[in-house]
Amino acid sequence: MRYFVPCSRGLEYLLAEELLALGATRANAAPSGVNAEGEAESLLRVALWSRFASRALWPLLEFDCMGEDDLYAAVHAIDWRGHLAPEGTLAVSAHVSGPGITHARFAAQRVKDAIVDRLRFDTGIRPSVDLDAPDLRLDLVVRKGRAVLAVDLAGPLHRRGWRQGQGEAPLKETLACAVLARAGWTREALAAAEAMGTPLSLLDPMCGSGTLLVEGALIAADTAPGLLRHGEAPPTRWRGFDLPAWQRLVDEARVRDRRASLAPRFFGIDLDPRIVQQARRNAEAAGVLEAIDFCSGDIADLRRPCEGSGIVACNPPYDERLAADEALYARLGEALQRAVPEWRGALLCGSEALARATRLRARKRYALRNGALDCTLLACETFAPPSQAADEARPLSEGAQMVANRLRKTLKHSARWREREGITCFRAYDADLPEYAAAVDVYAEDGGEARTFLHVQEYAPPASVAEHDARRRFGELLAALREVFQVPKDRIAIKTRARGKGGSKYGRMDERQQAFIVREGAVRLEVNLFDYLDTGLFLDHRPLRLRIASEAKGLRFLNLFCYTGAATVHAAVGGAISTTSVDLSSTYLEWAGRNMALNGQTGPQHRYVKADAMAWLRADRAEYDLIFCDPPTFSNSKDKADFDVQKHHVDLLGAAMRRLAPGGVLLFSNNFRRFRPDLETIAKFAEIEEISPATIDPDFERNPRIHRAWVLYRGRPRDRAGQA
Repeated sequence: MRYFVPCSRGLEYLLAEELLALGATRANAAPSGVNAEGEAESLLRVALWSRFASRALWPLLEFDCMGEDDLYAAVHAIDWRGHLAPEGTLAVSAHVSGPGITHARFAAQRVKDAIVDRLRFDTGIRPSVDLDAPDLRLDLVVRKGRAVLAVDLAGPLHRRGWRQGQGEAPLKETLACAVLARAGWTREALAAAEAMGTPLSLLDPMCGSGTLLVEGALIAADTAPGLLRHGEAPPTRWRGFDLPAWQRLVDEARVRDRRASLAPRFFGIDLDPRIVQQARRNAEAAGVLEAIDFCSGDIADLRRPCEGSGIVACNPPYDERLAADEALYARLGEALQRAVPEWRGALLCGSEALARATRLRARKRYALRNGALDCTLLACETFAPPSQAADEARPLSEGAQMVANRLRKTLKHSARWREREGITCFRAYDADLPEYAAAVDVYAEDGGEARTFLHVQEYAPPASVAEHDARRRFGELLAALREVFQVPKDRIAIKTRARGKGGSKYGRMDERQQAFIVREGAVRLEVNLFDYLDTGLFLDHRPLRLRIASEAKGLRFLNLFCYTGAATVHAAVGGAISTTSVDLSSTYLEWAGRNMALNGQTGPQHRYVKADAMAWLRADRAEYDLIFCDPPTFSNSKDKADFDVQKHHVDLLGAAMRRLAPGGVLLFSNNFRRFRPDLETIAKFAEIEEISPATIDPDFERNPRIHRAWVLYRGRPRDRAGQA
C-alpha cells in the first residue's frame, strides 16, 4: 500500500530513514512528511514505533475534489458500516488549500455530514461526534483539486503518554527525538559504544520538564512510544483495524523493552527547582526515573557529570515568554567548552543569531520548527574551544558585512514563501548590491547527508571597475556567503569570469564528478554544480515545470531541447501517458534518463531522441498534447546548421505546432534578453499569449527579464480557464 506519513518541518529525512527501518519498501521525503510504500503492517509499526511522525494515517480514498459537492458525494459513496458502528462516535480533522474548498472546518463538517447521512440511510441509526476519544478518527487533506481521506490510527503521535506536566515552553517529543538523533544519540551509536566498552552518557544542562532526557532514556531502553501511549488498549476502534497483527507487534515490543535494566547515565540540570520536580514526575511516569539524575543548578556552575564519553542535548530558552538573550547562550557555550570539551551534541537554538552567540563550532546546522517558531539546530562534533588560529581569524570587512546583512534580510523575507511551497533550491542573491555583481543559488541535498551547496556565478564587471577592485569585492561576497550559510569552501561552486581576448568569459570548470540529488515539487533530480557551466537545473523555470506537472496527466508530452529532462520528469510523475525528450547532446540525454529512473519512470513509453530539434520535427509524424520548447539563444555544431532563436523561432514554432494535437498546448520560453517574437506571423498558425509574469517566482523578482514565456494553442484548449 501507499501512504503519507506527516511530520514537523525539518524532520522529513529522519522520518524517511526510520520508515525504511520499520519495514517500508520505499520512503521519499516531501514537505512536512514522507511518501511511503510497504506492507500494511509497516504502517502499524509507524503507529507503535515511530519517534518522528506526527500521525499514522491509513488511506481510505483518494479522489478529485473541486468543491463541496465532490467531497460530499465521494465520502457518501463509501459503505461506512465496515468502518464504524452505527451508534459509534467519530471525529474529523481537515487540511485544505486551493480555490475549491477554502475552510478546513467546513470541509471536516461536510465529511461528517456525509458519513452520518450514509449510516442513517443504511441502518436508521445516527453516529455522534466525540472530539476527545472517538471510535473512528479521520483525516482529510485537499490540495490542488485532489483529496485524500485517511483513518488516523493513533491520534497525535508526539503525545507519548508519560507527560504529567510541562514547563513554560514545552518541547514536542518528536522534535526532542530529532535533536537527540542529530546529536548522535541513536540506537546504533549506543550499541556501538557498548560493544567497545565505552557506554555513552546523556546530559541536558537546561532540562526543563525533562523531555530530552526522558525520550533519550526510552531510546536507550528500546521502548516503543506506543507502549506508553496506548497501554493495553488498541490505538483505535476502527472496524478495519487488524487487531491480531497489532497485538503481535505489541508483544514483540514488550520483549524488547529494557527500561527495568537501564543504566543510570542520564543527567538533567535546571535553575528552577520546581520544574526539576516536574521533570522527575514525568520520568517516573515514563518508567525511567531510576536512570536519571536530576538536580537544580546554574549553568555557570556546570561540571562534568561523570567519567567517559557523552552527548549533550539541550533546548535553551528562546521564545518571547522566556526572554532569551545572547548572553545566556554565550554562557552556555562557555560552560560546555569548559566542562565537557570532548563530548559531542546538539543545541536547539531559537535563531541563527543565538546559535552564533554560543561560539561553538558546528558540524552541521539544521532548520527546524518548534510549533510556530523557526529554530536553528546546532550539531557539534566537539565542544572544544576554537583554535587560536580561528580566534584570530579576521572579522568580516565592512563590505562583506554589508553583503551578509543583505543576504540575511533576503532569506528572512523569502522564508515563509519557501516553506509554504516546499522550495529547497532557490536564488538567494542576484546582484542585490550592484557593486557585488554575482548570482548566488542555494541547492539543498535531498536525502544523503542533507548538505547545503552554493552555486556562485560572477557577472561581468563594468569596464570602469578595475580588475583588482572586482577581485576584492568578489572575495568579500564569498566571505559573506560562508558567514551566513555556514558551509565549507568545498560546497561552494564558483564560476568566475576571466578577461582575455574576446572579452569576459567563464574560466575552466572543475572535474569533480560530484553529483547529488535535490527535490523540486514531487520529483527528485540530479544536479552537478562543479563540472559544467550550468548545474542541470534552471531554477528560473521552476514555475513552468510545476505547471507541466499539474497539466500532464493523461497527455502525450514532448520536450524539445530537453537538457537534463527536468520538465520530462515532472510530466511523467504528473501522470503523462508518454514522454519524448529530444536533444542533440548524448550527455544530457543520459542525464535525463538518470533523472527519470531516479523517480521510477522507466519503460518504452518514455523515449529519448538524439537529434537536432528542427530537423527531427520536420521528420516526425506523431502527435503530442503538451509540448515544452525552451531553445538556446544560439548554438552551433559541426554536424548541424547554426541555430539562432531570434532568426529561427517562427520556423521552430511552426514545426512544433504541426505536431500538436487539436486542443493541445505548447509552452515556449527563452532567455534571450533582446528577443522579439514575430507575433504577426505566429498568429497565422497559433493563438499565442504571453505568460511571462506568471512564470517568475519571488526569488527571481529582482531580475524578471531572466526569461520570457508564451503559451500557444491549437484549436480550442481542453480547459482554457484552467490554463490561464
